Amino acid sequence: MGLANLVPGISGGTMLLAAGVYTDFIDAVASVSRIRLSRPAIMLLLVIGGAAATAIALLAGPVKNVIVDQRWLAYSVFIGLTLGGIPALWRLARARGTALWVGVAAGFLVMAAIGLAQQSGVIGGGLLGDGVVAKLIAGAAGAASMILPGISGGYLLLILGQYLPILGAIEETVLALRAGDIAAMVGPVVYVVIPVGVGLVLGIAAMSNVLKYLLRSHRAATFGVLLGLLAGVVVGLWPFQEGHLPEIGSIVKGEVVTEDRMALIDPEDWPVRRFTPTVPQALTSLVLILVGAGITYGISRGRADD
Repeated sequence: MGLANLVPGISGGTMLLAAGVYTDFIDAVASVSRIRLSRPAIMLLLVIGGAAATAIALLAGPVKNVIVDQRWLAYSVFIGLTLGGIPALWRLARARGTALWVGVAAGFLVMAAIGLAQQSGVIGGGLLGDGVVAKLIAGAAGAASMILPGISGGYLLLILGQYLPILGAIEETVLALRAGDIAAMVGPVVYVVIPVGVGLVLGIAAMSNVLKYLLRSHRAATFGVLLGLLAGVVVGLWPFQEGHLPEIGSIVKGEVVTEDRMALIDPEDWPVRRFTPTVPQALTSLVLILVGAGITYGISRGRADD
């Protein structure tokens, strides 16, 4: 779950679904958020939460570097991981009537529109800004999507322009902790890690209760929307994109780019543009998509969750 939520396109909820513990997790979160404590629920959340936090702490830096340096390769894998989760959701949907297909269409159109708007520059980048409130909102939004199978918390953070800054702050915190440099930890922990963590807890608590109700009362429509959202994510993860130096006079993180400032802009903040792939790149991308889909699908075949 932790690794999945670092990856734009694949949902932590899908991984819980594939592992066969999804409904137990939702029930446990919903119960604890209502102060209905039980030892099995608390132990389940501690085990899953602890493992997820460990994965995020250890892998945030490497994942960020791969996305910045090899974006098209990473996105190809992400598309495959996303598409591989569709069969598991399809099996859970059960009823295949009008409500399911209306939900699929609605979910796909919403997510595809968001992806296209992000790529065209209409949304994304500094959508929320860089302050503590922005990180709190990002944590809540990412958490809410994190537990929905089919919606990627990492992808939503990418849309909101908070993905790479949050990964960078986690990496800085881990490096400072290893070096024993408490002073270096203060900035990323106070201004990023804590606000995101608070938002995370609030988002999970709220969404788990909403989702528990929807799955009980409107199962077909809910899974239809989730299926549509999952398929629509692929639109925003078009792999053949690359970062490029911003033009002088353009705006990056709310500031005008000048010749003096150009060298100070981190590559993770560079604007992204599409490029036409070569034949080897297109074939490599296709192979990576198939590999990613095979991984998620293989995990999902292990157990079927109710």
